[in-house]
Amino acid sequence: MASEAALLKREKERTPADFGDIRAFLGEGTQFKGVLSFAGAVRIDGQMEGEIVGDEMLVIGEPGRVKAEIEVGALIVSGQVQGTIQAKQRVELLGPSRVTGTIRTPCLVVAEGAVFNGHCEMGGLPGEPGEGMPPAPKAEDLQAAERL
Repeated sequence: MASEAALLKREKERTPADFGDIRAFLGEGTQFKGVLSFAGAVRIDGQMEGEIVGDEMLVIGEPGRVKAEIEVGALIVSGQVQGTIQAKQRVELLGPSRVTGTIRTPCLVVAEGAVFNGHCEMGGLPGEPGEGMPPAPKAEDLQAAERL
């Protein structure tokens, strides 16, 4: 009975994972070059270079270093990413993440302590709601509008 109580206590202390079960894990100290195609949720704490394709969640942990073209359902970054990111649902950049490149997603969350250097396109991906939204106004158009 004491072991059952300890087990229940541990279950209550766990933080809820809203991204489902991790199906694959590239651990710290591991390096991979190539194409990673997956179903379910994947976590990368090692080094990855190449292409990442999946319909669900990709988590890049704080020790993770990724240089890739990424196309996923959703992405959570705590580590470093360089490349193009396309996420159908959302991208979350947590502190102390460092992201350089292009992000295409309908929802971008940048937490305090995160750094993003690059270009962001929001408003729907091809075939998604919001596709065909007008392009962002140019700086000179904004300045002209301010003078009116």
